Amino acid sequence: MPRTREENDRIRQAAKDNIRTAAMEIFIERGYHDASIDDVAKRAGVSKGLMYNYYKGKEHLLAEMVQNRIDEIKEVMQTASALSTPTEQLKFIVDGALDNVKQRHKVYRFYLHLQTQPEENQLLSKYSQMLNEAMAEQFEVQCRMFKELGNADARLRSLYFSSTLHGAMLMISTYPDHYPVEEMKKQIIEQFCTVS
Repeated sequence: MPRTREENDRIRQAAKDNIRTAAMEIFIERGYHDASIDDVAKRAGVSKGLMYNYYKGKEHLLAEMVQNRIDEIKEVMQTASALSTPTEQLKFIVDGALDNVKQRHKVYRFYLHLQTQPEENQLLSKYSQMLNEAMAEQFEVQCRMFKELGNADARLRSLYFSSTLHGAMLMISTYPDHYPVEEMKKQIIEQFCTVS
């Protein structure tokens, strides 16, 4: 019995997910420039021909990975925004961000490294700029949450919150087995997620 269109789509998506996972591992281990499509195909357990069926090359693969990351960030902020109160919204962001880094600390470090690429590296700085622009858009959403929470200077409070959150995320990614994630969540929530 031939496969349905839905089955083919599911198989195609699973293969692409597998390739992106393999690419992330290789990029983390060797860096983007030192990784090859052969390395990614071998790690993913697929032929080079199948790789090129889904991706035109290494940059196309990176572009899709970055777009997926941007979509993840937007989804988190949309889900948070749909919650009833700014307190719930900010708690959702704290829990989600710290749990995500705890579970995927190498992925966080990869994207952090990508976001801080020097402008001289024209290829990677293009994707760095895309990530930074997406983060800036979501920062505006977060500022509205702080404004609704009653902060007199919502932008400054939001910036302080982001700085604290990203500092904790960096610490988790650096010391994944020794950082007190739950205790830090509690501290950040107590400090930032209450009406001023």
